Amino acid sequence: MTLRQTTRTLLITLASLACLHGTSAVAQSGKPIRIIVPFAAGGPIDVTTRILGEATRDALGGPVIVENRVGAGGNIGMEAIAKAVPDGTTLGIATTASHGINPWLFSKLPYDPAKDFVGITQILRVPNVLVINADSAKRLGIETLADLVKYAKANPGKLNYGSGGNGSAGHLAGEMFNNRAGVFIVHIPYNGGSPAQLALLSGQVDFNFDNLATAAGNLRAGKLKALAVTTAVRSSLLPKVPAVAETYPGFAIDTWWGLVAPAGTPPAVVTRLNQVFTQALNSPAITTRFAELMAEPAPGTTQAFEQFMVQERANYEKAVKLSGAKVD
Repeated sequence: MTLRQTTRTLLITLASLACLHGTSAVAQSGKPIRIIVPFAAGGPIDVTTRILGEATRDALGGPVIVENRVGAGGNIGMEAIAKAVPDGTTLGIATTASHGINPWLFSKLPYDPAKDFVGITQILRVPNVLVINADSAKRLGIETLADLVKYAKANPGKLNYGSGGNGSAGHLAGEMFNNRAGVFIVHIPYNGGSPAQLALLSGQVDFNFDNLATAAGNLRAGKLKALAVTTAVRSSLLPKVPAVAETYPGFAIDTWWGLVAPAGTPPAVVTRLNQVFTQALNSPAITTRFAELMAEPAPGTTQAFEQFMVQERANYEKAVKLSGAKVD
């Protein structure tokens, strides 16, 4: 056994023993907890993680440090989480991309989503929403989803939609929509969600499938118009906006993220982390803060979160194949 392996084993053992005595490595006084976010600072994933970190600091017994590891569609950050010492002091954020889309989009990943992590809890779900540029909607006479489909069928290839890149959730939603509605709407990929949103606001593209947390500000400002949400049913955050599934049953694609730890983290540590984070997510303060960001807390058991991620991989395998997207 190498020195590194010996150290890793010792840390795991110590963490387990600490839990048995009612403390644990995640609640030692002054012991920092690091949460790796695989995307840039300032976005919805980063912001909600920081809110949650602040809310759990006292219960965890020390500071919670959010570290952004960006690049390769989230793969760089996920690799860092997978390779961290599994003692409960390094956690990470799993997302729709990392644990749903990327396994089928990339020919090779630096991590195994099924084996390298243990789920702690889902944090939230954010509805995706079909948003059209308000000026474009007025010019084209599109007020409803039915209007959009009617126009697209009468003018194949004349409408376009933007996304944060080939294989992104926005791209997959668009291709699913093309398939179910029987229309041809051109996909224009951008290098990230922000450029895609700017393209929509400037009229370079007609509409996007965006997550509500990102689109909310421009919806409130009247720059965008919501035609439908892509959740299986209407969202409580936009109760007057119909779901695509009301027209095309079974259509469902939304954005989620949750908390994971490296595989091998002691079960007692995982249980303690689940208790701390689900308690925070169930609090009125977090519910209110997340609602301001158009996000809904989705806490649950570790087993439920892991089963959910398995199902998401199966769902997105079909969606990625339908889109034809591939990253080598």
